[in-house]
Amino acid sequence: MRTALSSAAISEGRRQSLLKDSEKMSDPEPCTIKQEETEELIDVILKVSEDEEEHQVKSEGKTQANTDYSVSMDRTAVKSFTCSECGKSFRRPSGLSQHRKIHTGVREFVCSECEKSFIKAGDLRRHQRIHTGEKPYRCSHCEKTFSLLQPLKVHEKIHTGEKPYTCSQCGKSFRQSSSLYKHLKIHTGEKKHQCDQCSKAFSRPADLNVHLRVHTKEKPYSCSECGKRFTRQSNLTMHQKIHTGVRELVCFECGKSFIRAGDLKQHQMNHTGEKPYVCSHCNKRFGHLGGLKTHERIHTGEKPYTCIQCGKSFTQLAHLNEHMLIHTAEKTHKCDQCGKAFLRPYELKRHLRVHIKETPLFGKSFTHQHNSPS
Repeated sequence: MRTALSSAAISEGRRQSLLKDSEKMSDPEPCTIKQEETEELIDVILKVSEDEEEHQVKSEGKTQANTDYSVSMDRTAVKSFTCSECGKSFRRPSGLSQHRKIHTGVREFVCSECEKSFIKAGDLRRHQRIHTGEKPYRCSHCEKTFSLLQPLKVHEKIHTGEKPYTCSQCGKSFRQSSSLYKHLKIHTGEKKHQCDQCSKAFSRPADLNVHLRVHTKEKPYSCSECGKRFTRQSNLTMHQKIHTGVRELVCFECGKSFIRAGDLKQHQMNHTGEKPYVCSHCNKRFGHLGGLKTHERIHTGEKPYTCIQCGKSFTQLAHLNEHMLIHTAEKTHKCDQCGKAFLRPYELKRHLRVHIKETPLFGKSFTHQHNSPS
């Protein structure tokens, strides 16, 4: 303990000495080196000294346990630069100086392309890859490339099947901690962001914003190949794989491949028989959350999808889209007997029974044409 503290005191004393020496240096022209840069250089010198001391301690034949204890105490002693705003401590003044920018709002690193500013140089470098298109991180399984390391790590879990984040409530596992956090709200029931159009509530404001597009019909994301439009960027990205033919999600049971993770997950339930979502009203089980939510509207009577033409409401968006054809679509399915037109082919088929009588007999159907009397 005494050795570690004295070592820290010597390091701090040496730092102050180096600072004084730097102040004594004179130059015919004004010095352009900032004080903080001088301090950072001194920190580097001290760090080298600390590394040399640590190496010397190890070479003297001390046990590993003693070495670990000494290094641990040294780190505790040196971590003496504390932020006055939040109390966080740092081992070096440069670390504290960098941290303080969070509180002051100083963003000195500016992108020359879009003028977005950043606190750290590393954040600026990562941002600039948006403009340059640089993707230096490559998946070793499928050659897909990424601009950042973290998305690569998440992506590779698709191939390895690794899902390290597990829900303590139901045991469901996830590849990302953010996905687990989002899932946990299913159990807590926390939904404080409410739609003022249909009173549907959401756990996140972003989900509410996307939902509002159901009412406004806004589809800001357009496919450059076929022109199809989407309410979400993620849906557009997924759709574009139809054109490229990319099917990177493979079922380990049967080898079948899929474009969307949701489709693979749904497919895998054919092998496992898993139905993790349970109706709180009648205990009916479902393989996916969407099926459960749609089913529960039978009990609650909720009909969140409303026709803006006539005000009729529906439990599912697909039913609303089907209904909208009454107001907007052209009746292209025409009866060649009487000229009456229909929106859907099955409506025409049903209508034809007016002209053609189908009689079931012994499991077979016999057709009789109604002829007018001569």
